[in-house]
This record gives sequence, C-alpha cells and structure tokens, in this order.
Amino acid sequence: MNKKIILALAPLLLLASCSGEKKNEAPSYAEAFKAVQNPAPGEDYVSCRPAQADRLFVSKVIDEKIAEVQALLTNPKLRWMFGNCFPNTLDTTIHFGKDKDGNFRTFVYTGDIPAMWLRDSGAQVWPYVEFAAEDENLRDMIAGVINCQFSLINIDPYANAFNDGPTGAGAQTDETEMRPEVFERKWEIDSQCYPVRLAYHYWKVTGDTSVFGDIWLKAIRNILDTFKTQQRKDGFGPYTFARVTDRQLDTKACGGKGQPAKACGLIASSFRPSDDATQFEFLIPSNFFAVSILRKASEILSSVNHDEAMAAEATALADEVSAALQKYAIVNDPEFGQVYAFETDGYGNHYLMDDANVPSLLALPYLDAIDPSDPLWQNTRRMVWSERNPFFFKGKAAEGIGGPHIGYDMVWPMSLIMKAFTSDDPEEIRQCIKSVMDNDAGTGFIHESFNKDDPSDYTRSWFAWANTLFGELILRQIEEGRLDMLNSI
Repeated sequence: MNKKIILALAPLLLLASCSGEKKNEAPSYAEAFKAVQNPAPGEDYVSCRPAQADRLFVSKVIDEKIAEVQALLTNPKLRWMFGNCFPNTLDTTIHFGKDKDGNFRTFVYTGDIPAMWLRDSGAQVWPYVEFAAEDENLRDMIAGVINCQFSLINIDPYANAFNDGPTGAGAQTDETEMRPEVFERKWEIDSQCYPVRLAYHYWKVTGDTSVFGDIWLKAIRNILDTFKTQQRKDGFGPYTFARVTDRQLDTKACGGKGQPAKACGLIASSFRPSDDATQFEFLIPSNFFAVSILRKASEILSSVNHDEAMAAEATALADEVSAALQKYAIVNDPEFGQVYAFETDGYGNHYLMDDANVPSLLALPYLDAIDPSDPLWQNTRRMVWSERNPFFFKGKAAEGIGGPHIGYDMVWPMSLIMKAFTSDDPEEIRQCIKSVMDNDAGTGFIHESFNKDDPSDYTRSWFAWANTLFGELILRQIEEGRLDMLNSI
C-alpha cells in the first residue's frame, strides 16, 4: 500500500505505549520506549504491552504460554521482545464479535492501517492456532477470522484489503471496480491462499468443521474460478487496475492489464505480496503457494463437504500449475546452477530476485509449498541470500533481503525470520535471531524494514504480522529443542 495513500485515507488506531497511555497518532516507539532502550546492567526491561484493560483480546492460554517461555529464556532482551511481540496481534488488532446471522466474525487490522488484508490477517493469527483446542474463546476468535475472510472473498475475489463494512475508506479513486467494502483492490494470488491455509490448519488442530459451510463453498468456488480466469487461457479476463501515482509499482501497464503473458498453465498475479506490481505476471512463489492450498482445499472438500467433483477440480488445477512450474519457472544461473525464478511471462523471460514479503522464494518451505530438500530450492536459497539478488543488502548493521516496496538498503526483518525458519543449522538460526534483536532500535518490536547501516532508520513502528511472526519463531526453536541456542545469544 502506498504510504501517501495510507496517510491520506486511513485514520490511525489507538495504541498503548509502555506507560499504557493511548495516542491519537501513529505510535512513535523510539520516543515512547526511551526508558527501556538501554537498561542498566541488572535492570528489568519493562513490558510494552497495553495495560490489561486496554487489550482488544485476551487469551488465558496465550498469556500462560508467554509466562512459560519467558521463564525459560535467560537473555533479558529476548525475554522482553518475546513478551512484547508474540501477543501483539491479540493485544492491538483483533475486533471480535458476531455477524448478523450470529456467526463468529473477527476483523483484523494490520496494525497501523485500520483495514483487513487477507494475507496479513491469515498470517497474524496463524501462530495462535496450535493453542485453539485449549481455549474456547481463542478458538471462536480464530473461527471468526476464517468466517470473515471467506465472506470478504465473496464480496470481491480480486481485492487484497477490506474495510470493516461499506465505509468507502481506502483507495476508492483507483481505476478498477471498487466497492465501499474494499480498501484496496490489488489482485494477488496469496490473498486467496492464506485464508485456505489458515482454515486447513485450524481444522487439523481443533477438528471444528463449522467454518466449512455455505460461505466456504461459495468462497472456494470463487477462488477456483478466479485462479482459472487468471491462467489467461481466454484472454486477460475482467480484472484491470490503474492508479494515478508517482510510484511505478502502484499501477499496471498497458491500460491496467499488465505486461503480456503467454498462457502456460501458471496463474497470473498482478501484484506481489508486497502490494507492488509484478514485472512479469506469473509470480513463481505465489504459484507454488497456490498448488499447496489447492491440495489442502481438495482434502477439505472431500473429507468435510463430500463434494468430490469440486475436490477433483482443485486437485486437477494444482497438478496443472505444478507441472507448469517445473516447465517454466526453472532457470540456469551461471553461479548457482538451476534455480527458481521470481517471475516469468511464459515467453521465456525471467526475473531473478526475491522479495522479503511472504510468499517469497526463501519462505516456500515455511508455507509447506516446497520440500526443503529440493536441490533447486536449496540453490535458490543460496542465490537469493547473495548479491545475485538485486534486493539483498549488506551493511554495517545487518544483511538481509528487502524489496522495491521500500527501496534500496532497507533490510526487512521478515527475511531474517524466514531464513531462520528454513534452516536446520542452529548457528545460522542464532545469527538471524540475534540480528533481528540487535536491529529493533531499542523498541522491543519488529519493524517492516530498517537501514542496513542504521537500525534507527526504520519503517512501520506497528506491524503486527512481523511481531507475531517473531514470537512464532522463538516458540518453534523451543519446540524443536533449541532452548540452549536461544539462551546462548
């Protein structure tokens, strides 16, 4: 989302600072947290969570897990950051209730933007799902997210972000078929993948099938139809997008249709998970993600809905896209050998890069979209974490992947977190976590990006997805027996 549009169209939420005081502006953590930026030896770090009464959603099991983990961690800063970050989505972004039909409905803000991104919301609550069977209130809240996501897809399957009702907020002047319920209408494959990923995981953990009723069936019908339309076998389809902007990647070329793409079985994505326009329409990480969720959707349709015809349709589409990936996504790199491209157009043109936003090439195993033992992915992982990737930056403070959304020299902590998630080397994981901790600018939270030479130069003080993701990473290390590694930081 273009920051100029955010500032013009999105009134900012209230967020409690360390003192519990609320401010009617974007929180300036660098100022609010001065008291805890450089604690004296032996001095406790002060929690930066909102006061209990100001938290939007409270889960007893999550609070107990935070206390349990903090008791295990000996590094005071890591203990502090985990306590601040892991509950950030619950504390500050959850709007939980019921819809007009009495179904649970949860509208999730991204943090500093009061709109619900299908991608972000699915990722924000993901780490809490494993605890949903232990906490009925938490389970109902997550079911509400899933219900809300599928209902939003049914409003407009091409939109990436929505308002909480027909408020007319957001990018209403964009040249596309805007509705008052839609905050932004950038077609991104991952917007339809994340809700299915979340619903599948929720089902496997809780056994609850209540989220797979008529709204789900209509949504998965919309997803299948949209994916097929965007294979562009019969032309461009109904979607176009144009924006009057001074930012190249906030609009599409050729009258809003994008650059030419030859139908080859892959699904076109007009925008990336960064909300930046694709250069070549077939975005490879998102196509891998689509294959994964289509197979999950097929299992749900067969096991829960007993709709064998639609299940077979989802499987057939997954098979087609998977075969096209093996035919069109692989490039011979002179330094790293065979690798997966970031984008292609079906004509033989490829873009070799990676972007920190997930799905990325780096993050594919985290999304269960590729086997981490795949030798081509291993080559790709090495390539994207090197200067062969034009958006890999290395400086005095850190190294990592960024992207054109923020620009040169800005490392995204999300890339360091994904490098850790896709590693089985304790020392590599340790270095990634340490780098994230060292570059928080003393705030105790994870930012969207920071300058490779100066972490005090950062974007987005309140980015709930990144905060929760960091908490998930720490939990994963403990679950996989790496507590000693964490305590060695």
